[in-house]
Formats: sequence, C-alpha cells, structure tokens
Amino acid sequence: MREEFEKLAAAGKIEGKHVDALTQLVDGGCCFHRSWGFGKIKAVDTVFARFTIDFPGKPGHQMDLSFAAEQLKPIPKDHILARKAADLESVRHLAAHHLDLIKLVLKSYGGKATTDQIQQVLVPDVITDDWKKWWETAKREMKKDGHFIVPVKKTEPVIYQQQETSLQTRSLTDFRAAKGLKARVAVVAEILKVASDLSDKTGAANEIIAALNTDIVSHQRTQPAVALEAIFARDELRHLTSAQPVAGEITAQQIWLQDGIKFGQLLETIPAAKHHRALESFRQANPDKWQEVLRGSLNFVSAKLAKEFASLLVAQNKLDLLKETLSRLINQHMASSELMLWFGRERNEDFVDILGPEVFRAMLTAMERDQFNEKRSNRLRDFILEDQELLGELTASADIEVVKDLTRALQLSPVFDDMDKRSLLARLVKAHPQVQSLITGEQTKQESGLLVSWESLERRRAEYQELVQKKIPANSKEIAIARSYGDLRENHEYKAAKEMQKVLMHQKAELEVALGRARGQDFSNAKTDVVAPGTIVHVTDLQSNNSETFTVLGAWDSDPDKGIISYLTPVAQALLNHKVGDEIEAELHGNKRRQRIDKIEVWRTEAPAAPTTSDTASVTAA
Repeated sequence: MREEFEKLAAAGKIEGKHVDALTQLVDGGCCFHRSWGFGKIKAVDTVFARFTIDFPGKPGHQMDLSFAAEQLKPIPKDHILARKAADLESVRHLAAHHLDLIKLVLKSYGGKATTDQIQQVLVPDVITDDWKKWWETAKREMKKDGHFIVPVKKTEPVIYQQQETSLQTRSLTDFRAAKGLKARVAVVAEILKVASDLSDKTGAANEIIAALNTDIVSHQRTQPAVALEAIFARDELRHLTSAQPVAGEITAQQIWLQDGIKFGQLLETIPAAKHHRALESFRQANPDKWQEVLRGSLNFVSAKLAKEFASLLVAQNKLDLLKETLSRLINQHMASSELMLWFGRERNEDFVDILGPEVFRAMLTAMERDQFNEKRSNRLRDFILEDQELLGELTASADIEVVKDLTRALQLSPVFDDMDKRSLLARLVKAHPQVQSLITGEQTKQESGLLVSWESLERRRAEYQELVQKKIPANSKEIAIARSYGDLRENHEYKAAKEMQKVLMHQKAELEVALGRARGQDFSNAKTDVVAPGTIVHVTDLQSNNSETFTVLGAWDSDPDKGIISYLTPVAQALLNHKVGDEIEAELHGNKRRQRIDKIEVWRTEAPAAPTTSDTASVTAA
C-alpha cells in the first residue's frame, strides 16, 4: 500500500509526511484511538482517500486518511489487542501458560505494565473465570522466573527483562532497596512466599535477619507496632529457612513488657492478618493478666479486634468471663458501637442467653452516643439495616410490653432517617403484629372479652409459659447452632429452625391476644331464667322427638362427648337468652333442626377456690 499512498501524496490528496504512518496502520491492520479505543481497519478507499474502521460501538466508521494518520496509533499484529481481535480462542488457550501470556502483554506495552493494566486487557475476554486466583498463580511463577520483576506495590509496574536474574538476587535486591522498616517487612512477606525456591536460603535469611534486628532496636520504642511486625516476619523467615537464632535479639515479649505500651492502640496499627499472632504473643508475655487486659480493652477497639479478643478468650476457656463482660456493658448501655457491631454479626450459640431486646437497646444507645463519629455510627447502622433477621431474633422471646417499649425507643431515636425507621418498624410488626397500632397511631377496636372458666384459663397460661420459657428459647438456640454451620443458602437445619420460629411466634401472638381478652369465671351464680354460660340446657328435637342435653360453658371449654359446648358455638348462640318453652332453630352437624327448650339448670352450684393473687396478676399481665 505504500505505492498507493505515495501516489495519493503526489496527487495532493494526502501529505507526504503521512505516508509512513498510513503504511504502518495498513500493515498492522489494527489501531487505537484515544476516545474510541481499539479499532480494526476493514477497508482502504484510495479514490476518496479514507479508511473504513470497526470501533466498539462504531462499526463501519469512515475516516479521512490524513485525519487517521494523525489521530490513530498503529497496533502491530503481535500486540495483545491485535491477537485478541484476530483469534481470541488461541489467546484464551495461552492463558493456561501464565508466563507466556504475561510476557505477551508486557511486550505489547513496551516491556512493563501495572497489575490494573494487565487485568484490564485480559478480563473478561481472556480470563473468564477467577482473575484473582489466576493472577496469584501468575505472580508465583513470575517470581520464580528470572525475567520478571514483580513489585511489592500494586501501583508499580511489572517489568519483563531479557537478561535473567536469579530469585535469590532479585529478593535480596528488593530487600536492600526498601526504605524503612515497614517497607522491608513488606518485602520479607513476599520473600516468605518463595523462600523454599531460594538457591541459598540460609545465606539470604541471615542477611535479612541481621538487618531486621538492627531496625527493630531503633523502632521498639518509637514504633512498637512496626517492630512487632518485623519480629514476626523475622521469626517466620528463620523457621522456613532453618537459620540459627541470634543472641540478644529483641523478642515480641520484650516489646509488650515495655513501659508506656498502649495495648489497644498498638494492636489497631497492626494489619488485621497479624492480630491473632500479636495477641498470642501478648498472652505469652502476660500469662497472669492477659485476660483482664483483653476484657478491659474490649469496649475500645474495632469490631475486627473485638472478634479476635473473643476468639482468644473462648479458645482459652474464658467464655464465662467474656459473657460476664458483655452482659455488664450491654445492660448498663455502655457498649461501644464497634463492640455491638461485632456482637450483632456474631450472635452464635455461645451467647444465646445474652441475646435479647436489651442488645438492640444497647445498639441504639451506642449509635446515639456516636452521632458525631460518622464512621462508627454508620457501620453499626448499616449493619442493622442490612440484617433482615436481627430485630426478629433479638425480640423473638420477649414479652409484648418489652417489644412495645423497644418500638417507642426506635420511634424516638434520632440515628435513623424516616425511611429507614419505617423499614425497621415494619420488621417489628412482622414479628409482633400486636405493635401495629402503636406504630400507626390507630387504635383498633377493642374486641369483646372472652368468658372462660378458671380451669381452661390455667391451661392456656401454662401453654403460654411453656412456649416462651422453653420452646422459643430452645428454637433460638437451634437457629444459632444451625447458623454456625455456614452457607445459609444450603443450610437445611437453619431453614427448618427458622420456619419453626415463625410457627412459634405466630402461636405466641395468638395466645397473647387471647389471654388479653380472657375473663375468668366460675359460673357458680348463673341465672336459670334464660340460657346463659354456666347453665345446663335440656332440649327436645321437634322432628325426631329425641331429647338432648347441652352444658354451655366458656370460650375454651369443649367436650362434645360429654355434651359440653362453648358459648361461642352456633348451637349455643341459638340457645342463649331463650327461656323454657321457647322453640329455636339451630344448625347441628350441618343440618338445621328445630328444638324446644324443656329445662334450664345451673352447671355448678358451688364456686371453686378463688385464684391466688399471683394467678390474677399473671392473667392481667397476659
């Protein structure tokens, strides 16, 4: 095509300086535009002096040759972008050979590219699955290969070099070039991943350990957290390389026993991945008081650290001490928002006896106290809003009056906006329909009281106590245990326990409503001038001339075999307020029958023993 472009230049259709650029564009067949991205040249029109190029979202785009020469960057055929455009499947197959694909990418971009640049060109076209896993494997292979320089910082470029350098040399060069102890610790962390492949592991370890020991001495008081990280890295390197201990080197125990060490603050500055190691070293340095220090600091650290504190206490059989601390902080409403964040996320079977409505009250108090600390209050607030099960679980076995108090506290709390508050209140209503009127402000029409015998009322009260004191707590424990199995989507035990929770909560709500309406009666003073609850009624069927006897009692009294019926049944409703000699029409067993009342007598002539004061109080409360 060079001759054709030279003819166009001679005819004055393009400038001569554009011939080389246009020739490169046509030879490569691909180009790059700073706004439209990668393009593939489909045709060259020498008559009208223009290209036809396919850009993403702009297929068949026509461009003047002179404009193209100045605005387009030619892409050679061996460039990763050109290879993808020409045969994407072959590039995907190349992904199985990590180093070959990385080498292709780096050569395409002048021998170096950052991790983000590499990911951008490979994902999702070439690496269609787990990029992170693929990249970790690629990094391990590059570190072993002598042609790649893999930086510690993600923002620095990966470099390909023709001359091979040994892993030992590269590792020590990186360590020597690192400025400051923090940077050196980061390099050592990378060296630890490839320590087994070093040609002279002991020699490399001795040089690194000696340098770390010097830095640790100068940092032990001014930057104890960094010194601890260096000690951990040093000890791990020694373990992996079998290097010999150095006499007089500073240990983690010595760091912890220094005067002026602020336990919680120091741990917060250590990376989360090192928290467990740091806590173990603190425990070993302070065998007599470590648990008291952890308990005293529990309320002043982040949720991540609170989790580590709790894990160590539980592992060392100090669960009772941990629960005692949590109970005190929660009940006194002194727990921090970070502690409540961890506890809300955790809430496993170990803490089932602490979990309850008071936990949510403590959460509200912590957020109100932290209103001006946006980071902390937002974290706990966001968790509460995201966890759809939290409110229901914390109030599952609570008395309805406690739930109502909690509802009022939530309504008055300033930490949620109106929309979020409505969402949380809706969850409370779902779990406890009885608070609906309290939330909406509408007073539902009070249903009439239920007349019940004292015996049946005692049975219902016993059923309610069995439900709230045994069945619901047992179900809550089953949920907590099932949750600890993980992966709730496939956790059948968890799903079954949650379904049972719904059944139990529905039963609880129904019993509370029924007990609230119940009015205990002994029916000993029932009048016999008309049919009323507490009377025995003798009737004659006018069609069959058969006689029957009905004992009309309370709402929860029913024994058809003995002729005992509730005053709410259709037969009793037809009989009520009628006197001897009246004829009534009632439906019995699906058939309408006409009956005559022959006799009315009192069911009970003597009143039973009156209920105790505690019984009456319990009924009233219910």
